Amino acid sequence: MLGKKPATEVIIIEPKRSLFDFRFGELFRSRELIQNLIRRDFVTVYKQTILGPLWFIVNPLITTGMYVFVFGRIARLGTDGIPQPLFYFSGTMLWALFSSCLQKSSDTFINNAALFGKIYFPRLAVTISYISTNLRTFGIQFGVFLILFLYYSIRGVTVSPTLWALAFPILILQIVALGTGLGLILSSVTTKYRDLRNLITLGLNMWMYITPVVYPISEVPKRFELLYSLNILSPVMELSRYVLLGRGSVSLEIWAISFIVSCLTLLIGILAFNRTERTFIDVI
Repeated sequence: MLGKKPATEVIIIEPKRSLFDFRFGELFRSRELIQNLIRRDFVTVYKQTILGPLWFIVNPLITTGMYVFVFGRIARLGTDGIPQPLFYFSGTMLWALFSSCLQKSSDTFINNAALFGKIYFPRLAVTISYISTNLRTFGIQFGVFLILFLYYSIRGVTVSPTLWALAFPILILQIVALGTGLGLILSSVTTKYRDLRNLITLGLNMWMYITPVVYPISEVPKRFELLYSLNILSPVMELSRYVLLGRGSVSLEIWAISFIVSCLTLLIGILAFNRTERTFIDVI
């Protein structure tokens, strides 16, 4: 009928009733906002840069070259027969995904305090935008990994993925879940104790060296096996190399435990995030 006004959707904003009040429907309705946040993150990082998005590729390649020189040429650490550039790039690629998810999620409240104080929207939308950006970066780097893999395959190097490669997306989701969960927990703590942010980078650097990123599990002395069994990231990193390159060994039982712990960490992180977002604006 002419002149009839279109129906308008009425949205009532209410405080969350419990820690388990996740409201995923609000996140779905905020998908356009999430897309804009992803675009904002991209522009902020690469605005007024010479190489722009090419830094997605340049950074891991430079890091890989440094690892080849230091750990491959000087320290002469083994790589289970995998070509050194391929071995170090795969580790760098996976570690960068984990550390980015943790670092960006841990800054959710502090870096967006001004935005959160002006308008209401699901706060987890910011975290989801971070995850999406990190996965996009990982996708580009994984493309470079495939080029390196094809290069060495043409040269006759015997590295090949296993049938477990079909489970590789699960490993990626586990890395994202663990990094994001820990980041949300830290974000909830650092709203009140900001000096703890200084320990995150230091903690990540220490964690990397007790994780098989620049060396395989086979290079770890027997006396440190217990330490590595307690490291949640060790089995997923080693299993990722095994499914992609066919080298390495890991206990599926230990990996299953690390997978469960990663999922629980994400759940605890979301619960802590839900609790903190009620009052964080008064603290910040």
